[in-house]
Amino acid sequence: MPKTSARAANVPPSPIRKLVPFAEAAKKAGKKVYHINIGQPDIETPESFWKAIREYPSDVLAYGNARGIPSYVERLVKYYRGNNIDVTPDDIIVTTGGSEAIVFTMMTICDPGDEIVVFEPFYPNYNGYAAMAGIKLRPVTTDPEEGYHPPNAEIIEQAINERTRAILVCSPNNPTGTVLTRAELEAIAELANKHDLYVISDEVYREFIYEGAHTSVMHIPELRDRAIIMDSISKRFSICGGRIGCVVSKNADIIDNVWRMAQARLCPPTMSQIGARAVLENLTDDYFPTMKEEYKIRRDVTLEEIAKIDGAFCKKPAGAFYIMVKFPVDNIEDFAKWLLTDFESNGETTMIAPGPGFYATPGRGINEARLAYVLQERDMRRAVQILGEGIKVYKQR
Repeated sequence: MPKTSARAANVPPSPIRKLVPFAEAAKKAGKKVYHINIGQPDIETPESFWKAIREYPSDVLAYGNARGIPSYVERLVKYYRGNNIDVTPDDIIVTTGGSEAIVFTMMTICDPGDEIVVFEPFYPNYNGYAAMAGIKLRPVTTDPEEGYHPPNAEIIEQAINERTRAILVCSPNNPTGTVLTRAELEAIAELANKHDLYVISDEVYREFIYEGAHTSVMHIPELRDRAIIMDSISKRFSICGGRIGCVVSKNADIIDNVWRMAQARLCPPTMSQIGARAVLENLTDDYFPTMKEEYKIRRDVTLEEIAKIDGAFCKKPAGAFYIMVKFPVDNIEDFAKWLLTDFESNGETTMIAPGPGFYATPGRGINEARLAYVLQERDMRRAVQILGEGIKVYKQR
């Protein structure tokens, strides 16, 4: 048989999805599974999205502009300016989800063998896309006791070498919920200028902040030509299946090169852009505050129940809808699988995302898990209660 590529073999499985077969088997066996393993909001997609699609005024769904539908891009410009991010249509390329924004950004600034500094734990698909592109992620480990905030500049600088091309940040963070301060971003900006690096910023969870305020990488004047935003509508408008994101930068060379890649894939999804444009056009002043308050309630309920689990530890996250928790188990991968295959509480169990997949450093995260507080208050409380019950039984085996 012909061999498959080393590139494909190096792409790690998703810690968020790899336990799906066990969850499906549990459901077939009659168990109810609470899914707090994946960041899939249950907030309703705005009706304006569906209305725009139903009323699409053409009998032909044609190719769109490789950069994105111009009228949608104009709406994005207004959205960003409303967040004090001064951009023009020339600074934006619409992508097929935030995923394509990550791929395009990495491949625009890096050649095979180049490196990107990233703070771990981090969104695991960074690892997958880097492997596809032949790029190495150089991890800088953050401490749960410090709320997963970046270490001091001297420690970050130790990860920078002659192959480093960028520092990647995510704020509010997936998987930790950490929100970077302006001072932290300014320290990173100083390193980027010192070592001639880009700063890539994943800002998908911009609106999900419960304490403090969001600082964009493009709020830092010193980063004007070095800043690259990767973004998506998936979470803020509950349109995960719409697959619409974008790359934003004031650096014309970055945008020109991303555009070349965008042309190769023809165009981002037309119908989703039509729907997203309508959402932005009809966005009410209370949309984000109402959504944020709902997730804050879910966060606080989750923290309340975690506090009842003897030996569990986490700090209150300030943003996103994730909590990274240290649990009193020796092997979180085994525990997460066992919850689905061997445990139930009144016919119910919980699915979590094991911690090691959020790290690049071997051996890290062995007793950590990411919980996504995306269920309604009652279900979220029950899901974490099941974790507590499961830990007691698991440790007594």
